Amino acid sequence: MIGPITMHTHSTFCGHAKDSLSAMVDAAWEAGVRDMAATEHYPIGDALDPSHHSSMPVEMLAPYRAAVMAERARRPEMRILLGCELDWLGADDDRSFPAGAFDDFDIVLGSVHFLDGWLINSRREQDRWERVDVDEVWRRYIDAWCEAAASPMPFTVMAHPDVVKKFGRYPSFDLVPHYRRMAEAARAGGRMVEVNTSGRFSPCAEYYPAPALLAEFARAGVACTIGTDAHETAHVARDARRAYAYMRRAGYSRVAVPGYGKTVRFVDL
Repeated sequence: MIGPITMHTHSTFCGHAKDSLSAMVDAAWEAGVRDMAATEHYPIGDALDPSHHSSMPVEMLAPYRAAVMAERARRPEMRILLGCELDWLGADDDRSFPAGAFDDFDIVLGSVHFLDGWLINSRREQDRWERVDVDEVWRRYIDAWCEAAASPMPFTVMAHPDVVKKFGRYPSFDLVPHYRRMAEAARAGGRMVEVNTSGRFSPCAEYYPAPALLAEFARAGVACTIGTDAHETAHVARDARRAYAYMRRAGYSRVAVPGYGKTVRFVDL
């Protein structure tokens, strides 16, 4: 049986995590994790993240890279991937990426967190859900997610595919046709997805993605990995083993394990 893995973790390099990168690595080791990705939030412009609460400041990119390499040298028994979580911002994206900006990253998580400048999964902005058309937000989110998954951005894994459900607000329409569209976008873009275990501990009380969405990814042949989305040591391996059974129920027989240099190996569940 494969041990726990996590391809989605955060540390104090971002403005909203609790524990240092070294502490996260040590906790992962103690939990039996041998394959782990550090995936800090890639910098976002001041227009969307003026306090740098949601992402790393640009000046922290070089120290972050160096810290991951130091952890890799300190824990040679583990595979500690240099990764990042890169937001899809659509028309609001004012960043420019120099050539080769992501070449040294082993894994790049693609995420949709912002719609029209609104951080939809933020507890700080949760009240806005009371003032919006939930159906419209879901439609906008799915459109943005499909654009991201099929885009030329350097995403290797699409993170928490239905994070829009975090606060338990669901649309009135049937989601299955939209799930199929998301699966096709991921397949067309050559992306992997993750089972993100943090959802079970959010108000929606369900992993990302939902069982029906994960089943559509499986039917479309979209590879799947595991991410705990841990922001503190106590959560670094949370439900990582349990997620394998969740994958099996959705139709997966193998889990994707990203490695150094954007390589991927597949391990039977």
